[in-house]
Amino acid sequence: MTTDLKAKTIRGGAARVCALGLSILVRLVSMMFLSRLLDPKDFGLIGMTTAFTGVLSLFRDFGLSAAAVQREHVTEDQSSTLFWINVLVGGILAAITFFSAGLLGDFYRQPELVWVTRGIAASFFFNGLGVQHTALLQRAMRFTALATVDVIALVISTALAIGMAYKNYGYWSLVAMTASLPLVGTIGLWVTTGWIPGMPRRQIGLESMVKFGSALTLNSVLFYLTFNLDKVFLGRVWGPEVTGIYSRAYQLIRIPTDTLNSTVGEVAFSALSRIQSEAARLRRYFLRGYSLVLSLTLPVTLACGLFADDVVAVLLGPKWKAAAQIFRLLAPTIFVFAVSNPVGWLLTALGLVGRALRIALVLAPIMIASYALGLSRGAAGVALAYSVAMCLWVVPILAWSVHKTPISLKDLAVTIGRPLASVLGAAAIALAARVFYNSISWTPLRLVVETAILFAAYFALLLFVAGQKTLFLDLFRGWKGTSAPEEKTLVSA
Repeated sequence: MTTDLKAKTIRGGAARVCALGLSILVRLVSMMFLSRLLDPKDFGLIGMTTAFTGVLSLFRDFGLSAAAVQREHVTEDQSSTLFWINVLVGGILAAITFFSAGLLGDFYRQPELVWVTRGIAASFFFNGLGVQHTALLQRAMRFTALATVDVIALVISTALAIGMAYKNYGYWSLVAMTASLPLVGTIGLWVTTGWIPGMPRRQIGLESMVKFGSALTLNSVLFYLTFNLDKVFLGRVWGPEVTGIYSRAYQLIRIPTDTLNSTVGEVAFSALSRIQSEAARLRRYFLRGYSLVLSLTLPVTLACGLFADDVVAVLLGPKWKAAAQIFRLLAPTIFVFAVSNPVGWLLTALGLVGRALRIALVLAPIMIASYALGLSRGAAGVALAYSVAMCLWVVPILAWSVHKTPISLKDLAVTIGRPLASVLGAAAIALAARVFYNSISWTPLRLVVETAILFAAYFALLLFVAGQKTLFLDLFRGWKGTSAPEEKTLVSA
C-alpha cells in the first residue's frame, strides 16, 4: 500500500469514526424522543413492514456498487450503465412493495400495514438514484464527504420524524423518517459528486461485475433473512405490541455494531480491495482494523449487559421497561457481530463471495431453528435463543472464513485476546465500584457514573496494560498527517 493510500485510509477512517459518533448520538436522541412520543404498537407496525421491505432493499443495487468498488478499474460508460440499472431496479422494487402491501396486511392481520408499506415504497426509488454516486465517492476514498452526507440526511429525517410525532401523527412519523432518509441522502450525493451519468451502453464488460454482484446479493439476502425472521415470527404469533418491544430492544442493541460496521467497514473494504494481491500488507492492515473495531465494541457489549435496566430507562423511558430483559439477553450478539462482521469485509475484498454464500446457507437453518425453539416463550425466549445460537457458531464460522486466506484463526484469537482481557478486568472494577454509586437514585446520573467507571478502567487497561497505546497513537498521527513508518506502527500478529 502506498503512503498516499495509507493516509487516505487513516483519514477516511477518522472521518467515518467521527460520523459514527454523530450518527450514534442522533440515533440515541431519536430513540429518547420517539420512544416517549409513540407507543410500542407504532414501532411494531414499522418493524413488521421493514422485516419485509428490508429483504427487497438488498436488491436495490444488486451488489453492483460493491462490485464497482472492488474492481481495480471502472470506465465512465460502466458507471453510467450501472447507474441506470440501479434506477430500474429501484423502480421495480418500489412497484413490488406498493402492490404487495395488501398481502402483507393480510399476513399479519393488520390493515394499517397496507398504507404504511406503500408509504415506504418510494424509498427504493430514491436509493436507486444514489447508489453509483456512493460507489464513486468510495472509489475515490472521499469518506469525509460521504460521512457529511450521511449525517446531514440522518439529522433531517430524524428532525422530521420527531416533529411529526410531536404533532400526533403516530406511526406516520416513522414512515416519513424511513422515506426521507434516502431522499435527502441522494440529493446530497448528487451535489457532492457533481457527476451526471451518461446514457447506458451495451457490451462494455459488465458480465464479471454482474456475476460478483449477484453472488453478493444472494449472500446478503440469506444473511438478512437469517437475522430478521425472529421479528416475522413474533409479529405473526404475538402481535404488534410484543414485536414493538422486541424490535426496539433489538434496534438499540444493534446501533453500535450496525453503525460501526457500515462506517469502518466502508473504509476497510475500499482499502483492502486495493491491496488484495499483497498478502502481507493485507494481513497487517486487516488486523489493525479488526483490533480497532473490537476495541470500540467490547466495552459497549459489557455496558449493555451490566446496565441494561438503566440504559432502557434513560433512552426509551418508563413505558419500555419490559424491553430491558430482552436488551440484556441480546447483549452478547454485539460481541459476536463485532468479531464476525469484519471477516465479511475480508471475504468480499478478496472476491470470495462464494464462500460467504456457503457460510450463509449453513447459518440460516441454525438461526431459524433457534427462533422457533424460543418462540413459545415470547420475546425473551427468542432473544435468549438468538444469543445462544450465535455464541455457539462463532468460532467454527471464523475458522471457515479465514481458511486459506492471509489471515489465520490464531491471528484473530491474538487480536481478540487483548481487548477481551481488558474488558473483563474493567467489568471486575465496575462491579466492585457499585458499592459507591448504587445509592445514586437519579437514573441518568447513575448511568453516566457507572459507564464512565467501566470505560475509564477499560481504556486504561487496554492502552497501558494490553499494549494497544501504539495503535491508537499511530491512528491519531495518521489523521494529523504525521503517521510513523508503516513497519513500526502496524499491529503485530
